[in-house]
Amino acid sequence: MTDPRSTALVADIGGTNARFALADIRAAQPVLSQARTLPTADYATLQHAVESYLSQVGAAPELASFAVACPVNGDDIRLTNRAWAFSQSELQAALGFREQVVINDFGAAALAALAMGDDDRVILHGTPEQQRRGPITVIGPGTGLGVALLVGDDARGWQVVETEGGHVSFAPQVEEEQRIADWVAARHHGRCSNERLLSGTGLSYIDAVLGGRDSLRDPATIVAAAMEGHDVIARRTLARFCSIFGSVVGDAALIHGAKTVSIAGGIIPRFIPYLRASAFRERFLAKGRFATYLESVAMHVITHDAPGLIGAAAALRTRLGA
Repeated sequence: MTDPRSTALVADIGGTNARFALADIRAAQPVLSQARTLPTADYATLQHAVESYLSQVGAAPELASFAVACPVNGDDIRLTNRAWAFSQSELQAALGFREQVVINDFGAAALAALAMGDDDRVILHGTPEQQRRGPITVIGPGTGLGVALLVGDDARGWQVVETEGGHVSFAPQVEEEQRIADWVAARHHGRCSNERLLSGTGLSYIDAVLGGRDSLRDPATIVAAAMEGHDVIARRTLARFCSIFGSVVGDAALIHGAKTVSIAGGIIPRFIPYLRASAFRERFLAKGRFATYLESVAMHVITHDAPGLIGAAAALRTRLGA
């Protein structure tokens, strides 16, 4: 039996899936239970999805924390990649939460990065003790491309800077990337952002251009085909995706003055060996005079299956002073 006074609903609300769990906020490290993933397309509003989840698990918590894939600048929230909008105050009143937190999903991912130990990450560069040197760039492709910044250190404390860095304009480096950018721009008001390529849909776009067709294949199908090895277009697509990601991660690290890069999100953990073997690191370092600077940047991939939920719980603990 859960205690509604210390048990919180935590949620990670993306464009494709709404992930929910219960978290005991008395624990120093959030412990999740009753985790469920609901497709956002099945629900008209966030409130309906929350009510469905709570009904499924038979819980009535008094506390809630939502990590949402969009800017959080006031009471009104509008998701970037899903036609959901809500008022924070109206949602809290309708669901009867005593305390409620709403934060950007990559702000939550940044908080989660601080909670992750060696068992929850794969190190790409640097030693284990170097993986918490600030500033830390937190970045990762999923339904969109999330970017956040952690400043501080363990002694002084950390501050999360939520950003919309995924919407920066894409900078093609080779002719094939220019061709892909032109294809995307022709379909999106004359502009191609990093998120248009470094996301699930972006994989489908790259695959369509390289395959010479307008129809889009499912991103999971492309990754599986690339890993299996016989689909040449799928392998070229994933290779190009990794190359572009390397360039963008390098840019973000330079902009942030990062000492560490923490890669989160739903796509990269599916093909870490492929990422290692790709041109990702070469493109990450291809920054002219600042290649030497980037050589010293530690880097890891978060492999925990629910970092957004961990981060949402951490944000609520901070709000309550727990």
